[in-house]
Amino acid sequence: MNYRVSRVLSIASAAAMAFSLTACGSSSSSSKSTAASTSGSSEEGKVLNIQAWNEEFKSRMEDHYPGYKKVDDTTGKIGDVTVKWTITPSDDNAYQNNLDSVLPNNADADADDKVDIFLMEADYALKYVNSDVTMSLKDLGITDDDLSDQFDYTKDIVKDEDGNIKGSSWQACSAGLIYNRQAAKDILGTDDPDEVQKAVADWDTFNDTAAKAKEKGYKIVSTVNDTYRVYSNNVSKPWVTDGKVTVDDNIKKWVDDSKKLVDADETTTADLWSDDWSKGFFPDGKVFCYFGPAWLINFSMHADEDGSIANQGGWGLCVGPQSFYWGGTWIAAATGTDNPTLVKDIILKMTTDQDILKEIAVKDSDCVNSKTVLDALASDSSFGNKILGGQNPYAQLEAGAEKVDMSNISPYDQGCNEEFQSAMKNYFDGNATYDEALDQFKKAIVEKYPDLTVE
Repeated sequence: MNYRVSRVLSIASAAAMAFSLTACGSSSSSSKSTAASTSGSSEEGKVLNIQAWNEEFKSRMEDHYPGYKKVDDTTGKIGDVTVKWTITPSDDNAYQNNLDSVLPNNADADADDKVDIFLMEADYALKYVNSDVTMSLKDLGITDDDLSDQFDYTKDIVKDEDGNIKGSSWQACSAGLIYNRQAAKDILGTDDPDEVQKAVADWDTFNDTAAKAKEKGYKIVSTVNDTYRVYSNNVSKPWVTDGKVTVDDNIKKWVDDSKKLVDADETTTADLWSDDWSKGFFPDGKVFCYFGPAWLINFSMHADEDGSIANQGGWGLCVGPQSFYWGGTWIAAATGTDNPTLVKDIILKMTTDQDILKEIAVKDSDCVNSKTVLDALASDSSFGNKILGGQNPYAQLEAGAEKVDMSNISPYDQGCNEEFQSAMKNYFDGNATYDEALDQFKKAIVEKYPDLTVE
């Protein structure tokens, strides 16, 4: 299940359990006083077409972009420009297939049909970033100084092979270790975030704590797949270099650590988003921790359901063994847009305007892509999260975001990660040796990417 599907399904019911809004009350930004001055320019198009896979960015625009007026569920207005939304769900790759059909011919499309903005996720961003269908932000007039308050990893994810930044995000989906406070008390004698962090400070310490958790009747994590993203975000080299696939040492460490945990009955091999995986959202599930960002805490842990740990404010947050991120949406300008000035204004306001970003953090519970805003939120002791028992999570999230390094990404990451996890499940479950599982991975990769070779 795509995490964004889960997020959309649960956002309405979980909103009541999200961050307390009283401490950072929404301020009226001077940038929100009028619509973009460029929206009425006679030199630009009268229709702004935006392609997305869900309603998330549309809701952010409706709520936060200055002068935006909703007309109906698929249409809006900015000045005299009509905004048209095309929402194509990601299921069965439909969203990317749609982009692949419209973006290559965008420059020659009729004015009212030109795609102006499209949204990207990290897993496939490089596919579009390293192509001619996406404009460099510099070509829109957006400078490095404009983006200087953003976290570096959010820019690295959308850099093309020549170092040009081709997208911008309002989100910094840094993530941490989300722990069951009662479990922490049972296992460690404390649920204080700083003390829990000491017990999970690195993978060796984490694995030692797993043995202690077992003694108290808890799984350390619900599944080995909970930790995979943490290891894979901390590799020393890309999956693919010069057409050759190699398994990084940190990925190999995930295999070794996970096999030991499974063999010791300290975790399982359940799939993410499965019923078995989510049992730990409830006390009887007996799971010590999950790994995830703010959106997982706020929208995916059954906060609206009586009896859940989230509903009782029973989770805590610390950084964990290694910093990582999970998720995020990037705004890209489509080559051929006839609204470059308005597109520039939308990207700047929605991803760099600190007043607007603060409003998004307060209203929508996004961990926003601004060091200044997160620092201010982190220092506000009255700004707490009910799900986390009143803990302010922003210090941990900001610290994590500063350490995330995505300079080693490649266009093949999604396929390699999926096939590697699938193959290793056979090894963890005792149905194959490591070498047999690795051979399965190699065969799957060559079938998926015939142009690659595997060491």
